[in-house]
Amino acid sequence: MDPHRRARVTRSEAGESRWEVATRELPAGLRAHVRGLLGYSEASALPCLRREFPLPQVVVIIEFGPPIRVHDDAGVASRYAGGFVAGVHDCWTETGHDGSQRGIQLNLTPIGARLVFGVALSELAGRVVHLDDLLPRAHRGLAARLAELADWDDRFDMVESFIATRVAEARVEVATVAWACRRIEACAGAVDIGGLAGELGYSGKHLIALFRDRVGVPPKLLARLVRFDHLVRRLKSGPSATWAELAAEFGFADQAHLTREIRGFTGITPTGARALIGDLAFA
Repeated sequence: MDPHRRARVTRSEAGESRWEVATRELPAGLRAHVRGLLGYSEASALPCLRREFPLPQVVVIIEFGPPIRVHDDAGVASRYAGGFVAGVHDCWTETGHDGSQRGIQLNLTPIGARLVFGVALSELAGRVVHLDDLLPRAHRGLAARLAELADWDDRFDMVESFIATRVAEARVEVATVAWACRRIEACAGAVDIGGLAGELGYSGKHLIALFRDRVGVPPKLLARLVRFDHLVRRLKSGPSATWAELAAEFGFADQAHLTREIRGFTGITPTGARALIGDLAFA
């Protein structure tokens, strides 16, 4: 194996909690469809509850250990033994475990998820679905097969092969919406959707219909999520800045607009969100 493609494993401890995170460089052919792929293992003395922020991606959790809890908007918890798929959403989600979790997190672009799962992403938007319910018969039980493998590299090989196979088998046309998504990403969400539809020669209504199928949400909401994603990354690793400076940098009308957007996506104040962003280990 190419040494640059070997898994890098990081282990850390804090008090009575221990983490292991494994990552590996993605093959070039998958980078258009995969935002991130990592293996994780966590053990703690106490139960854990985390608030996950919405991002412009479809999250696939493949579990080897006890299934984690996923709380809906009413706070009702569900478990999905073997794993689940969370579609694009515009609201935070709370997840928890009783002291341990282990598995793989696969973050797909919306277009990548459309190709891998072969269903209109409007069926997944704002929802969490059991992984096996979205897999063809040949790929069901993926979590159990991954759990039996010896190391992270073998597991990553299997997941990458699964993605490549599903993308190669896909028969849905995604080039138009993929181009529009790249434009939105390149502008960090600051794009005129009406102008984008005009460039494509489509009505706004037709573009929205295409996005609901290929992405799950309308292009305006995707652009807002992309802008929020860029803001989150800026807060995680960029230089310090005031909220007013960040509002100007990311094209918000003013600081009050930025505050409303952060509250809407996270359910907490900007200051509270900033404190949690550093703990988004699996984002």
